[in-house]
Formats: sequence, structure tokens, C-alpha cells
Amino acid sequence: MIHIFRLKQLRKERGISQVRLSIDLNMGQNTISRYENEVHQADYKTLILFADYFNVSIDYLLGRTDNPKTNK
Repeated sequence: MIHIFRLKQLRKERGISQVRLSIDLNMGQNTISRYENEVHQADYKTLILFADYFNVSIDYLLGRTDNPKTNK
């Protein structure tokens, strides 16, 4: 399981509420909150879901790089 360091930052930069994100990704708002507050850690499928949604690399999402570009 992995912490998502930039999830809250990305969401706020784009003006997306936790509720909107949870609807868009078909997951509970409480789940989004738990990921953002690092109460829960995401599995790889969830990381891919978030990275695709925000169009960033998983490395960027995890704080491993400051380059948000994906290598698709």
C-alpha cells in the first residue's frame, strides 16, 4: 500500500471537491478523504485511476518527481 502525497494538492489546484472526485471515480467521499489524510493507502489500481484522472504520472502523484508528465 502506498501514500498519495499530491492527491489533495491536485484536486484543489483543479477546483474539484472531494464529492465531485468521488462521483467521477465511483468511490466514496470518505475514501477520498482517507487517502488525502493518509489514513488509508492506495493499491496500484487506485494509483492508476488517480493518475489517469489528473493526467499525471504515478511518480508525480507519489512525490517521486516534480515532473507531472506521463510516459504513455
